Amino acid sequence: MTPSADPLATSLRTHMGGNLRSAHVGQSVTLGGWVHKSRDLGGQVFIDLRDREGLVQIAFNPGWTAADVIAAAAAIGMESAIIVEGSVALRPDGLRNAALPTGEIEVRATAFRVVGPAATPPIPVALDKEAKLPAEDLRLRHRVLDLRRAELQRNLVLRHRLMQVTRNYLSDDGYLELETPILTKPTPEGARDFLVPSRMHAGEFFALPQSPQIYKQLFMCAGFDRYFQIARCFRDEDLRADRQLEFTQIDIEASFITREDILAMAEGLVKALWLEGGVEIETPFPRMSYAEAMERFGCDRPDLRYGLEIRDLSSVFATSESGIIKGALEAGGRVRGITVPGAASWSRKQVDELEAIAKGAGAGGLVRLKVADGKLEGPLAKFMAADAAGPLGLVDGDLLLAVAGADRISSPALDRVRQECAARLGLAAADRREFLWVLDFPMFDRDPETGALAAVHHPFTSPNGGDMAARPDAPDTWRALAYDCVLNGTELGGGSIRTSDPTVQSRMFELLGIPDRADQERRFGFLLEGLRAGAPPHGGIAFGFDRIAMILAGSDSLRDVIAFPKTTAARALFEGAPAVVPAQDLADLHIRVTDKERA
Repeated sequence: MTPSADPLATSLRTHMGGNLRSAHVGQSVTLGGWVHKSRDLGGQVFIDLRDREGLVQIAFNPGWTAADVIAAAAAIGMESAIIVEGSVALRPDGLRNAALPTGEIEVRATAFRVVGPAATPPIPVALDKEAKLPAEDLRLRHRVLDLRRAELQRNLVLRHRLMQVTRNYLSDDGYLELETPILTKPTPEGARDFLVPSRMHAGEFFALPQSPQIYKQLFMCAGFDRYFQIARCFRDEDLRADRQLEFTQIDIEASFITREDILAMAEGLVKALWLEGGVEIETPFPRMSYAEAMERFGCDRPDLRYGLEIRDLSSVFATSESGIIKGALEAGGRVRGITVPGAASWSRKQVDELEAIAKGAGAGGLVRLKVADGKLEGPLAKFMAADAAGPLGLVDGDLLLAVAGADRISSPALDRVRQECAARLGLAAADRREFLWVLDFPMFDRDPETGALAAVHHPFTSPNGGDMAARPDAPDTWRALAYDCVLNGTELGGGSIRTSDPTVQSRMFELLGIPDRADQERRFGFLLEGLRAGAPPHGGIAFGFDRIAMILAGSDSLRDVIAFPKTTAARALFEGAPAVVPAQDLADLHIRVTDKERA
């Protein structure tokens, strides 16, 4: 950018104030922005003018400003929008601000006008990321003011840049940006649909898309070969820091490919996104099977920044006389645990807190053993051989935390305990990035109480053909051609090779509790019809765009990278949504809300 030109210039401003530098000294400028701070020094007034590029100091001084202009400047309200005319000058020696990009200069005002008077702001607009902020609910209520905050402005600019990188990368790779419907057919995908009543068809409903999954498969059947979309998706599920009712995903699908094609493309995209975020990463990413991840780390999105791996200790505990241990082993369970080096000195209260975490994840409790001064100690030490520390792999100062029971109990419990121990020990370095592909997920998960099968990913994932052929009557042992991209224990995205054979797809529906062919056609006929039209082998992946933006912005909450987010109570405080709808509007939609429901 040359000093004489600003790409954001308009007929009302010549420059963005935050872009001015010493190279602009002597130029006449017209600026537009908001009053961030005002200082009246008795005859002189200084205003910090803020625009999306930053702050610049505006100086009103009798040497160059008329008295009535100075008086008007002294009376201006905070956060008012103004237009200022003046000239750029160097600040006097000793009054320059090295912490501000515009700190060498000021704009000496000759005229200004208020174009947007502001009421007294209910919350301050912070420029410092470390500034103490009002409560989040208050900031979300006054989101327009909160969005003026420098951190959020930077985050949303980063979000824009990441979107453009995505579009450019995929377009250059031959992908077509194609749109899919927002008003769709209700279909089960593992979460509740948002339903939209049809005024024109009484008693019938559209659904907002949980994902464009079926539609992008239909694009493949239609011969478009490579598709992507920065797609808005909607799921009526409970919120948390990294989940919203409506979210954005980078949705990708391609034809005549294998898993290797998708993984290579996805790694290139992730590398480009991280580079835009200022970080260079190495590809290809390491790979791990789902079975290995669950065995070693207790979860399918392991954080590889630290060890604390889970070990099977069943053989060592096989001779234990503990009733708890014996009962678990006789029931077909195992004893699995992690060794925490140096944690033998942790207090009983600290270990009790870990046990509470394990219980919260479904375990009955924690087996605790430690080695102090060469001696095995703990509630179960009396049931162990005197020399058990060696077979357990423990040395002086180690703490062993184990769970006895079925893997479906021990894995989530030890995963949570492992994460808490790593946090206490400071092992999860924020500047370390461990990407990972987790492969070969189970195709189905069987409900331990009802025996019903559920798709681990979604019903359209292709099962491993070899598993189907070898064990046709044991679908709960089949692996899926599915894959997840993981970073530091967070899932960035997931995908799969899809089922392209309509006969196999119908079989999947049968296994998932939709055995009737007429019912399959009623619910998924438009997909089956597309597959019957001649479907190529195809697959894809979807990345959580909000989550990626959150990570690259260095934030802990999706709400910091979404312009107008919902609260954890699923409310948009700034606009008062959801809201009660007038009875006549409901009647037009053929809906009646009872008094009990409204209460």
